[in-house]
Amino acid sequence: MNYETATLSNGMRIIHATNHSPISYCGILINAGTRDELDNESGMAHFTEHMLFKGTKKRKPHHIINRMEDVGGELNAFTSKEETGIYSIFYEEYLERSIELLADIVFNSQFTEKQLERERIVILDEINSYLDTPSALIYDDIEQVVFNNHALGNPILGTPESLMSITVDKMRAYVERQFKPDKMVFFSVGKTPFSKIMKKAKKHLNIHATSTSEPKLRTAPPKTIIENVSLEKDTHQTHYIIGRKTYDMFHPNRATLYLLNSILGGLGMNSRLNNSLREKNGLVYTVESTHSLYSDSGLFSVYFGCDPMNTDRCLNLIHKEFQKLKEKSLTPHQLSKAKKQLKGELGIASENRENVALDMAKSFLHFGRFINLNEITEQIDHVTAEQIQSLANQLLKIDRFSSLRYS
Repeated sequence: MNYETATLSNGMRIIHATNHSPISYCGILINAGTRDELDNESGMAHFTEHMLFKGTKKRKPHHIINRMEDVGGELNAFTSKEETGIYSIFYEEYLERSIELLADIVFNSQFTEKQLERERIVILDEINSYLDTPSALIYDDIEQVVFNNHALGNPILGTPESLMSITVDKMRAYVERQFKPDKMVFFSVGKTPFSKIMKKAKKHLNIHATSTSEPKLRTAPPKTIIENVSLEKDTHQTHYIIGRKTYDMFHPNRATLYLLNSILGGLGMNSRLNNSLREKNGLVYTVESTHSLYSDSGLFSVYFGCDPMNTDRCLNLIHKEFQKLKEKSLTPHQLSKAKKQLKGELGIASENRENVALDMAKSFLHFGRFINLNEITEQIDHVTAEQIQSLANQLLKIDRFSSLRYS
């Protein structure tokens, strides 16, 4: 997609990509997430995201919900470790309706005591639901282990205890600190001309910033202390994950990591870990490797769930696959096949326009430009077998991994 950018006088950046679909996307991505919470604010970013839908100076909660749904559109939001996003999907003719609504809930939310108490109960239930899903919960818990005593390890939902300490005044102070226009990107994907996008953005988004935004002060995680943690859970399976710090999102060799992860335990059923643990030995239903890259650090992990009696055998097989990648370089055929597979997966994912819109916004927020599919695939094409083997020797050192076990 071709895209254009601009900056409003209040510092908010604008990015718009053109396509020919009658369905459009737009939203606001804020450079503030869980890691930007103060010590007494755990869960604040996510709680605030919920409260954006609970009333503004001119709208009640049901007016916010109905504003886009009445015309068949959608209104969504999310919180991550480093971002908060609010966005809408709609027929192109409702562009201004969407932009005006987004501006209203981001800049004019009321955060009343009544709504906060009501939503606190909802999020407590969300936390309890999450606690009932060990295969998802374990990913949060391994980040707490690897990023021990650092904000990147904080759970996005917070804890029941931290949630109870959040007040209206604390939330308003958090919003005042984080929701600054120059920490935001407004993004749009659709066939609307950029000139029209800018006209509506200037009308609704070019608000006066209440104070000059301070530079983003984020401290990188300290050196990792290797820990092996075992927790008792009421589960039939053993859930096991190993993790360690890895590249940040700006590292020049991140494409090598993407490819290594895909080969080892990525999306494909033909990954080495899936072939070994599931297809050849029938020990697991799920085994996968993943990477999460942040602005100054990253996490690489391998997860599996199995019968408790097979845990050690699974770990031994994972170690063997690590050794193979470290000791034996990929053949030209293996490298070519791995690149085709990863590029194909990325290409298919890019057909989801919602994901593309969000990826574009995140790319522009952090890199100042849209790193599109063509650029990513070109980076993958330049990865060599030697680079993959070198990264494997740096990364896949089992004594550098922390581990977490639910049993």
